[in-house]
Amino acid sequence: MINADASQVYRDLRILSARPGAAEEARAPHRLFGHRDAALPCSAAAWASDARAELEAAWRERKLPILVGGTGLYIRTLIFGIAPVPEIDAEVRRAVRALPAEAAYGALLAEDPAMRHLRPSDSTRIARALEVIRSTGRSIAQWREQPGEGIADNIALTPLILLPPRDWLRHRCDIRFEEMLEQGAIEEVIALRARALSPALPAMRAIGVPEILAWLEGTIDRATLIARGQASTRQYAKRQYTWFRHQPPADWPRIDKQLDDNMIDKIAIKLREEALTG
Repeated sequence: MINADASQVYRDLRILSARPGAAEEARAPHRLFGHRDAALPCSAAAWASDARAELEAAWRERKLPILVGGTGLYIRTLIFGIAPVPEIDAEVRRAVRALPAEAAYGALLAEDPAMRHLRPSDSTRIARALEVIRSTGRSIAQWREQPGEGIADNIALTPLILLPPRDWLRHRCDIRFEEMLEQGAIEEVIALRARALSPALPAMRAIGVPEILAWLEGTIDRATLIARGQASTRQYAKRQYTWFRHQPPADWPRIDKQLDDNMIDKIAIKLREEALTG
């Protein structure tokens, strides 16, 4: 199993990212789960490089690598490539990330009008577009016209997209967040807070971390913590659902039913066939 989830790469977020437990990991080799410290941000390009190395290691050992996870940008970068944007100047990045959201959006409209389609609330993409135009002198839209090299043309891929019923998914999101609080998510955030890491780091912006920090600091009560965490989880799941329904190639199989034992068996059989013929 090779992880393709942007939060599960961080060793500090086992519970909040719902990483596999020790018993699950003992059933098969797991790679790129918790392999990064929270202080080291992981980009899609960096993950794709790590994933390529793990894929090649599995192939050398004549094993079938299985990519699992829900970060669409990571998967797309590995398989189809990503715009070859040069490394962003560290000073430019710090200056951009320090800007309030409203100021960053105004600066982007002035410096890169081609990105005016971004929502004012989309702070992550706004910051990325602004740092690219300031560091490279070119719009990120121009860079995206030069996609990098992916692995799609060099591998035999057996994709499968799971799109469970939305009502079931929303219910699971709500239950999951409350279970995380009971299983040690608060202790994870306390440990992160003790390290005084930058709030701009991806690990510090992971779902649950800002909400729990606000509760620890006394600015919200526990009921609000739970409500916000559940809402953030549902919103992210909705974005994932939309992305995986529409963005991957149309011929990638999509299962829009809740998995049962029979369907799981069929998937397992298909994977075994791939392993034998690969």
